Amino acid sequence: MKYLFIINDGPYGNERPYNALRLAMNVVKREGAHVRVFLMGDAVQCAVKGQETPQGYYNIERMFTAVLRGGEVAT
Repeated sequence: MKYLFIINDGPYGNERPYNALRLAMNVVKREGAHVRVFLMGDAVQCAVKGQETPQGYYNIERMFTAVLRGGEVAT
């Protein structure tokens, strides 16, 4: 089964990217699942390595690493 997640919000400021990546991280663990995350607009900033995570926020880079173990990210 193939899954496509489209994210268009920046990495911090709201929970949309976090929720999409959290779901993608769980789906990628399923046998036979192929996950692709497509970043557009402000969401491209989510893929920048070495970001400084603001106090009290999730680390978006670690979440992408988990998705990439079994899926792919496209911009």
